[in-house]
Amino acid sequence: MTLASCTACPRLAAFLAESRVRYPGYYCRPVPAFGDASPRLLIVGLAPGLHGANRTGRPFTGDYAGVLLYQTLHAFGYASHPASVAADDGLVLSGCRISNAVKCVPPENKPEGGEIKRCNGHLQGELAALPAATAVLALGLVAHKAVLLALGLKQSAYPFRHGAAQRLPDGRRLYDSYHCSRYNTQTNRLTPEMFRAVFQRIQEDSPCP
Repeated sequence: MTLASCTACPRLAAFLAESRVRYPGYYCRPVPAFGDASPRLLIVGLAPGLHGANRTGRPFTGDYAGVLLYQTLHAFGYASHPASVAADDGLVLSGCRISNAVKCVPPENKPEGGEIKRCNGHLQGELAALPAATAVLALGLVAHKAVLLALGLKQSAYPFRHGAAQRLPDGRRLYDSYHCSRYNTQTNRLTPEMFRAVFQRIQEDSPCP
């Protein structure tokens, strides 16, 4: 089943159907990854936001969660613009690609465990298609666990910790950051300085060509 036609999760498929009725101008489909097809860095988030990626069809676009992310990507040379507002805004990512652990918007932004597992095959395919040297940045614990599941690795062997950088058996690096959600940034659990430090570490470990 292709991503665009995927209805493997009944709860999510029903929520998307309801959303198409409530918000007829929204994208309201599984949201594909966005960015460079052969990136140096893959960023994995949680899931599309109801009024963000579910509306625009681009990860982290159109809601608060993407503000800090795209500002930081622009500052480090990955994004052509510091803000992502719509799928047709002309923004281009270079050396970077953005995806989510779950491709469909979940009710209350909370995917269930079974939904994360069913959707993991899509992430597994994305990771398999990446260049061998591509680093992975997981935004939050759910994304961290989804990456490890997709790679067939034990969760206990690679604990989540903000700012962590772990070498995986295939040679690539897995980096962790708290998710750049409104809650985390407004409570200062994640500050812009903390987020930039993660990207600085990534670039120091894998400098741009």
